[in-house]
Amino acid sequence: MIKNNRLRIRSGLSIGALAERTGLAVSAIRYYESEGLVHPWRNDGGQRRFERSDIRRLSFVMIAQKFGFTISRIRDVMRRLPENRTPTPADWAKISEEFRDELDQRIAALQTMRDKLDGCIGCGCLSLKACSLYNDEDRAHEKGQGPRYLMGDQPDTD
Repeated sequence: MIKNNRLRIRSGLSIGALAERTGLAVSAIRYYESEGLVHPWRNDGGQRRFERSDIRRLSFVMIAQKFGFTISRIRDVMRRLPENRTPTPADWAKISEEFRDELDQRIAALQTMRDKLDGCIGCGCLSLKACSLYNDEDRAHEKGQGPRYLMGDQPDTD
């Protein structure tokens, strides 16, 4: 029995088995392969085979996408993972640390937006000078695109 388990593990996972384990469609796995996020190999019969560690890789991709990271950004970060061995907890920790900083920035921006929008609900803009959306003479454009004051920028005072 142990010998069969070793053989099964060495033979890799089929794309169907990987789809079943991750909940992804086979077409999605092929897409992620084409984007360089997983790197299957071919067995003697020419069939794609995936490492068991690809379950974790694809799970990471799905989570990162839910957090709003692009495939390009995910690919850039995942290139740091070793391809010749299963990533260790230390490998994943390095990636998590990088994403943590970006997520902290997003969380702070969302909290600021939430807190400032609370003041806008039902306001009717009776006082444009105190409104976070008010942009007198389009001065905020110098700070960047979007609703700059809701995103945390402060109006310049003259």
